[in-house]
Amino acid sequence: MSARREAARQKPSGPIKVGLIGLGTIGTGVVKLLRRNQRTIDEKVGCGLRLVRIADLDLTRGRGLRLPAGLLVRDARRIVSDPEIDIVIELIGGLEPARSLVRAAIESGKSVVTANKAMLAVHGKELFHEAREFGVDIGFEASVAGGIPIIRVLREGLSADRNLSLYGIVNGTSNYILSRMQEEGREFGEVLAEAQKRGLAEADPSYDVDGVDAAHKLALLARLAFGAEVPLERVPAEGIRGLSQTDLSFAAELGYTVKLLAIAKNVGEEIEVRVHPTMIPKHHVIASVSGAYNAIYLQSEALGSSMYFGLGAGMMPTATAVVADVIEAARAIIKGCQGRVPALGFPNSKRLRIKPLGELRSEYYLRIMAMDRPGVLAEISSILGRNDISIATVLQKGRKIGGAVPVIIRTHEALERDLNRAVRAITGLKSVRGRIVRVRIEDNLG
Repeated sequence: MSARREAARQKPSGPIKVGLIGLGTIGTGVVKLLRRNQRTIDEKVGCGLRLVRIADLDLTRGRGLRLPAGLLVRDARRIVSDPEIDIVIELIGGLEPARSLVRAAIESGKSVVTANKAMLAVHGKELFHEAREFGVDIGFEASVAGGIPIIRVLREGLSADRNLSLYGIVNGTSNYILSRMQEEGREFGEVLAEAQKRGLAEADPSYDVDGVDAAHKLALLARLAFGAEVPLERVPAEGIRGLSQTDLSFAAELGYTVKLLAIAKNVGEEIEVRVHPTMIPKHHVIASVSGAYNAIYLQSEALGSSMYFGLGAGMMPTATAVVADVIEAARAIIKGCQGRVPALGFPNSKRLRIKPLGELRSEYYLRIMAMDRPGVLAEISSILGRNDISIATVLQKGRKIGGAVPVIIRTHEALERDLNRAVRAITGLKSVRGRIVRVRIEDNLG
């Protein structure tokens, strides 16, 4: 291993050679950007930087690219095993074979650039350790928030500060759907269908609208922000499927906007990590982030508040982040200083307790579909009171004698486990119909 590590640190005698695995949307953007800006990139690197091989299973699909004969191959192992290639870009996504290919590249002394948040959220600890052992770099700026350089901000730009909290709109599909619902008064299913038609949502949108994608990204962001190990399975995630136009309208009446937020907080020796729909004050800067845009709002001890905003997906924004990582890796190779900055900003992870969701203290919005008859609200209030939950506001509009109407309750701060117990009890009332909608409220983002 030491010989390989030493070999990895040797300065190249010619141009830096790059291999690309995966010629999908982002891979195509990377090729276009490397060609379009070749002269500028060479000037910034200080020597030539050349894409010498591309691997993809589909050799026939038209991509709007004219590739020289022999550049495109099917077998990705020809890239990771080629001793002439200095940097490997992995853009196939998923866990396997991506993880195996990245490991093989690292063990061959090559630096790696990836946009694969799922792989890093699940296998990042192992891969970052491997990179450190073999003295190479892993660049993963494109894995979170597309072209927004939030990884560099957390890893280097704020390295002198102590991060206190992070609020991220990190899934453009969900943000697009919620924005359209709130701006146009339409329901979730209708806006989702439109997003799918426009290519903003997948045919199976679960990964985005159920909060899974945001949880993968938060696992990485929290590690970078706090230096703590955050296993993906410890990041609770809730999506936006259960929200209706009724909820968004009542939120607006209460002075809030609803966003799917990735939230991380560091309090003493413990951290909170969670993904869920959240009501935030309309006047807050992150509430204005609409459409498919992403934003990360940070609170740091010395700097205070800062926000990082831009397109979180798409061919060219994401390709910009990938190529920036390639340039950074190439510079390190030329100077013989690979591994100069730890991949997650900390050489060693800290042991911080991850607070269980049941211990969260928050204010809550509840929508309860209850029968419109005397005594129902008293029953609900009694259950909340018995579970140490104080009511701040009650809204009920319209009458439907003999039928169910929405009862909207905003609580004062309460423990999540107490609220869960109360919701179970209220759901069991004969006067209550269907599922109770619960949205957490964050008033003090800073």
